[in-house]
Amino acid sequence: MILTTCAYCGVGCGIRATVTGERQVRIEGDPDHPANRGRLCSKGTHLGETVSLDGRLLHPMIGRKRASWDKALDLVARKFRDAIATHGPDSVAFYVSGQLLTEDYYVANKLMKGFIGSANIDTNSRLCMSSAVAGHMRAFGEDVVPANYDDIDAADLIVLVGSNTAWCHPIVYQRIRARCEAGAKLVVIDPRRTETAEEADLHLPLRPGSDVALMNGALAWCRDVGVLDAGFVADHVAVPDGFWDAIGEGSDLWSVARTCDLPVADLKRFYELFAATPRTVTLFSQGVNQSLAGTDQVNAILNLHLATGRIGKPGAAPFSITGQPNAMGGREVGGLASTLAAHMDFAPGNRERVQRFWASPTIAPKPGLKAVDLFRAVDEGRIKALWIMATNPAVSMPDAGRVRDALAGCPFVVVSDVIADTDTSAHAHVRLPAAAWGEKDGTVTNSDRTISRQRALFPRPGEAQPDWWIVKEVGRRMGWKTAFAYDRPAEIWREHARLSTYQNDGKRLFALPGQASGGNARYEAMQPFRWGGTPFADGRFPTPDGRARLVPVVQKPLAAPLRDWPMTLNTGRYRDQWHSMTRTGLAPKLARHREEPLVEVHPADADRLGIADGGLARVATPQGDSLYRVSVSAGQRPGELFVPIHWTDRTSSGGRTGLLPRPLADPISGQPGFKMTPARIAAVATRWRGFLIVAGEPPRRPDCLWATRVAVPAGTLWELAGDGDAGLLDAVLPAGERIEAIDRARGTRRIAVIAGGRLVAALFVTESGELPARDWLIAQLSEAQAAPTVLAGRAPGATIDRGAIVCACFDLGVRTILAAIRDRHLADVAAIGAAIGAGTNCGSCRPALARLVAQETTDAA
Repeated sequence: MILTTCAYCGVGCGIRATVTGERQVRIEGDPDHPANRGRLCSKGTHLGETVSLDGRLLHPMIGRKRASWDKALDLVARKFRDAIATHGPDSVAFYVSGQLLTEDYYVANKLMKGFIGSANIDTNSRLCMSSAVAGHMRAFGEDVVPANYDDIDAADLIVLVGSNTAWCHPIVYQRIRARCEAGAKLVVIDPRRTETAEEADLHLPLRPGSDVALMNGALAWCRDVGVLDAGFVADHVAVPDGFWDAIGEGSDLWSVARTCDLPVADLKRFYELFAATPRTVTLFSQGVNQSLAGTDQVNAILNLHLATGRIGKPGAAPFSITGQPNAMGGREVGGLASTLAAHMDFAPGNRERVQRFWASPTIAPKPGLKAVDLFRAVDEGRIKALWIMATNPAVSMPDAGRVRDALAGCPFVVVSDVIADTDTSAHAHVRLPAAAWGEKDGTVTNSDRTISRQRALFPRPGEAQPDWWIVKEVGRRMGWKTAFAYDRPAEIWREHARLSTYQNDGKRLFALPGQASGGNARYEAMQPFRWGGTPFADGRFPTPDGRARLVPVVQKPLAAPLRDWPMTLNTGRYRDQWHSMTRTGLAPKLARHREEPLVEVHPADADRLGIADGGLARVATPQGDSLYRVSVSAGQRPGELFVPIHWTDRTSSGGRTGLLPRPLADPISGQPGFKMTPARIAAVATRWRGFLIVAGEPPRRPDCLWATRVAVPAGTLWELAGDGDAGLLDAVLPAGERIEAIDRARGTRRIAVIAGGRLVAALFVTESGELPARDWLIAQLSEAQAAPTVLAGRAPGATIDRGAIVCACFDLGVRTILAAIRDRHLADVAAIGAAIGAGTNCGSCRPALARLVAQETTDAA
């Protein structure tokens, strides 16, 4: 058994991994890890399904040809050297990732800022939490999260702002539910009625972008009812002149309700709850951060906690919950273009200190280009050499079409990744094979500042190498052999720990005292630990005068809908998928909850626009357009749309959400505003619909209007629809004996391909008839003999369709669960869990289970 840490979100769950065979591992939650206490969400539970070598990049590639490491690394070093010599250090850039380990991040940051001499290194974490970083620095003087998960256990009121926690951070959500069952209240502030909102004591579906008005109103209410902590503010908080006048303007209850489009009674209830509950934790995530006013929204929350003294105390804190597994580690070592290293900025004293510590020939003189500006500089030709590590900006960046054009025009692009072919690596001149989760060693820092080890489970396949090794080898080839003479991640960790305490003298809270000693054995045996203790418990803040800052923020005017773009587009995650699905897309059990990219539309909008549930619709913005399957949902506010971020050109002909958002960012943090893009939507008519099930992958990708890939056991499922000749799909079928049935009246065609007596493919297409459920046909791919009823799409006799997957952890569908509720007389979610297991692992399906109980009770009545 090996103790390691999950590869996904910022919760940082501990894992017990037991290798059971070649590229096989049994995954369990670590009951001793403080982040998860043994629980895992669906993604972590099924990590073992994602460690195969399918699609892996295993050798260095120059163009489309395999190369040796020496040749590839020499080329990278030479191209970067030449660009710097000709155009200066700011002509090169790194774009890195929260998927990197802290040691990887440290070496990349050191090379760029201390030796190349530019701060043009930014990270995809810029897209998810940089507004929180900027807000922390404005209020506290340092990027410190002043909370930990234990605060949830002590809170009497939990406020979730812009976070579908049940789906995006399920293990945190389980702690929230446990506390609520002990009597705490839960308020969810989110324009959408998500699964998280359904279990709240109060849901405030505010107008997108009105968070500052909401929080300023709460602060004004607390002042008016006398619950500000005057002593704490007087002793520990700096209040700028005119702050209260600025906050008070437009912050009365009725004005806020009008701005936020909320019922006055609901708004008043929230304000009364907050004012009456000293032990309040406010957790905020992408709904707050991913805004053109994200930093102001963060500071509005921090102002509320500072002014009421709800900080530095058990159960009382503002809490930024990060998206990526090591976004925090990247923040600690300077992975953002706007910071230097070890929580230092670019002040002259800090620059001199870091340069002295690194003994480097130069140091970046100023902050570098943040993500949106960085790719704009690539597009404009100012960046001549770009190195992308462990991320897929051709999918994830806003206005991703322009990002692709920029990459295509860049003179030299390097991509180091675990996957051979991604939307981004298609533009790479050099591809370098990186070690994946389960193959590399290092540390990660989670949302509550807990540092944990990731440990290798398998030998590295092919010629894959850890990211830190790849970067240090380039650094050595660029001429800095001594500075990058690392042999193992433990050496990098110790250097990072020394820098954190070097001439610190307590000025910065981030410090790792004692971690630089003990040698390799101590590093190998490292147990999870949290740095910083309980920040601000003593009322001191890392500012020149030791005081926190109240930051005046005002609600910016909210634009009216545009004539040509009358809808507002919001983007986000699905429960069981991660980023661009290069890992989770390999797991069949994670694919079935949401098989296709959906656009969620309010029923009134669907009726008005003639958009049918289950049909196709095209979502367009001034930047681009993409196709989605329609899901009509009363959880949407009228006039608003929601789409997921995960699908790529590799997995779907639609769902390319990155094409849609504007390339605009918060002016302070540089974080893109993904949540409020002007858009429109229109139904798309199709002539036929169908599906393809094939063992492995089809010989070629289906070429039709709608084709979405779904991982299934032993093969792939493609959901299809088209407006042309469905007969062209024959070309995607593998070789073998074909049996076929045609119903011309319904425009139905069914083809099964048999090879060696086994089913290797099934293509079902219809213009007006019904299509069978997919599960039985999918199961036939694993059978030794094809069933005689394969063209019927079902087994002989009666069959039971389990329905859409609700519980991914235990692979349970809606019909299976409803049958259990009905037949076993299950009265609540706990009873369902005891009977069939649903909801007892990660718990993210609990809101859906509660709906099914209510549905069955209503139907029975």
